[in-house]
Amino acid sequence: MTWLFSPPSIDDLIRLLKAWRFWSIGALIGALLGAAVYYIVPPPYRAHATVLVDFNLEQAWPKETDRQQFYYLERETRKLEEIAWSDMVLETVVETNRNVTLQDLQNGKLVLSQPAEGGWHFYADDHDPEQAAALASTWSEVFAEQIYFRKGTTEGPNSFIEASQTQTAQAPRDRSIALSTYLFVGAVVFLTIGSFLVLFLHKPQ
Repeated sequence: MTWLFSPPSIDDLIRLLKAWRFWSIGALIGALLGAAVYYIVPPPYRAHATVLVDFNLEQAWPKETDRQQFYYLERETRKLEEIAWSDMVLETVVETNRNVTLQDLQNGKLVLSQPAEGGWHFYADDHDPEQAAALASTWSEVFAEQIYFRKGTTEGPNSFIEASQTQTAQAPRDRSIALSTYLFVGAVVFLTIGSFLVLFLHKPQ
């Protein structure tokens, strides 16, 4: 069995690189398998809504240094992220959308992107496109409302911060993962496994 653990020889590598039929047919078979997985077990749809967050640095820190402003942005961003993922916000989303649970939202159904000054993108994944759009819209709307009610309080964000929902989610037409990704991954995985079998598991003559 030592041949199983021995490294491939130069001849093995040359033979594999010259096997254009293997690469062509293997890529095709792998892509077809990836497509089959995509249609048999499709990924969920992904919808997104946008909230514009303005920290108003000129008013909050009119005479401070860049370093102080950096720490201000970092601190306030963390507060806003905590609000976005707070139980109060997520429970409100659950109450508005009865087909989901709090555990669903905390386990990857929601995704927050670009947490900084500017547009915050609220993504929601679901196998029902209408449900995905409803989740994203509700989450972003409740987030903006909570900032309005909490800003200026002891544990809330700075009173100069403003947040407004600029884009509500529309029912998505596309899945969260594109078909091309499944085709590419399927081809790569099939060729990798095929190469391993050829190089390591063939019995020497």
